[in-house]
Amino acid sequence: MGQRLGRQRSVWPRLMTSFSREVMAVAIAAMGTFLVLGCGGGSGSAGGSSGGGLFSAPAEPEPTMRFGVVWDDLVVDSGKVKSGQSLSHLLDPAGVSPGRVATLAANSRKTWDVRYMKAGHRWWLASKAVRDSADAEARLVPEWFIYERNPKDYALFSLSDTLGVRLGSYPVDTVYARAQGTIENSLYMDFDKVGHPTNLAVAMASVYAWTIDFSRVQKGDTYDVTYRREVVNGTPAGMPVVLSSVFTHWDRPLEAYRFETDGVGGYFDLEGGSLQKVFLKAPVEFSRISSRYNPKRFHPVLKKVKGHFGTDYAAPKGTPIVAVGDGVVTKSSYTSGNGKYVKIRHNSTYETQYLHMSRRGVKEGQRVKQGQTIGYVGQTGLATGPHVCFRFWKNGKQIDHLREEFPPSDPIDATLQKAFADEVTQLEALKERLEPNAGPVSPDGLR
Repeated sequence: MGQRLGRQRSVWPRLMTSFSREVMAVAIAAMGTFLVLGCGGGSGSAGGSSGGGLFSAPAEPEPTMRFGVVWDDLVVDSGKVKSGQSLSHLLDPAGVSPGRVATLAANSRKTWDVRYMKAGHRWWLASKAVRDSADAEARLVPEWFIYERNPKDYALFSLSDTLGVRLGSYPVDTVYARAQGTIENSLYMDFDKVGHPTNLAVAMASVYAWTIDFSRVQKGDTYDVTYRREVVNGTPAGMPVVLSSVFTHWDRPLEAYRFETDGVGGYFDLEGGSLQKVFLKAPVEFSRISSRYNPKRFHPVLKKVKGHFGTDYAAPKGTPIVAVGDGVVTKSSYTSGNGKYVKIRHNSTYETQYLHMSRRGVKEGQRVKQGQTIGYVGQTGLATGPHVCFRFWKNGKQIDHLREEFPPSDPIDATLQKAFADEVTQLEALKERLEPNAGPVSPDGLR
């Protein structure tokens, strides 16, 4: 059940046994000669030096620390929270009474509420072996309970006299890598094929959300991206952060360099122009266009020519749909044709509409931000499969948003141009030090 973690043993006995008998005899003889010469030495002194002798005891090993506590000599049980389990379920087998669990939960609530525990998260129960008398059998007394909140953070519960909790974090390492290649299938599949994290594709889609519609990425497009990611306990954690990238789409190279202004990271081209624009290219990530804007389209359900004044993005049911720009929700409703839909007014010129949702996530009058989830892909209304029909109005008239050029956000301020140029130089130097598709490198490996 438990696992005993003790102190490290001295390496001296193992070193001694590694010598052959003959070599050991020579070594002992030599040491004996040394002792005779060194200790008698004709000085008549019985003292010798004040330092430790040749066979002084080995230094006591440093205690093993884990979760900020001394982990030596503890008996540890561990597992994962199962569906329906609470803190009481996990501590009851260890003999922690319901009353103490209730007190622990109450004392901890302001720091971290135990009701936030979720199935699938790891836990550890560390106990101390105690003997009431020299000849008594040891019993286990629970000392600590640790719950892993996420790959980076944990909650450490004290089960001794002081019942409470404190929050902690694992040490985090940062590594760097470079991905380079040509699109053969999709960005997601191609990253996986050459050993890069698949969520790097999501990070890339976020970088180019205003300039590239990833449903239109084609075979032959190329990428060269430098990124960093965090590693906790030897395991990658969180989303990769794109530092620089060149994505060539339809033979047009699109550069992106990460630069922070006012503590917020953004992406800019080589001249300092912002990649961010007033509107995103698409309301869903990694979808495919199943039907384009076409005033003379033959309707697949009605079986007649009926103009299609939107763009259909096919995606699995439940895929988040996001607002392509800041605005106010003017409609969150249902009709037999549109199904569940949301309409947003962005300013006096532009409006957008999102149809056939399985579920709406916003209400009329609500203000939304660009990239905010407003609903989920479905098949309500007149729809042959799960998708979102995305409609775009300009001055009251529906248009093809894929043909519209939208103004970018403000470029880097003139006072920051020098700092941005220096950052670009450093990012380019970092890229050159990283071998493409060779795996992550620590900062020490870059020196």
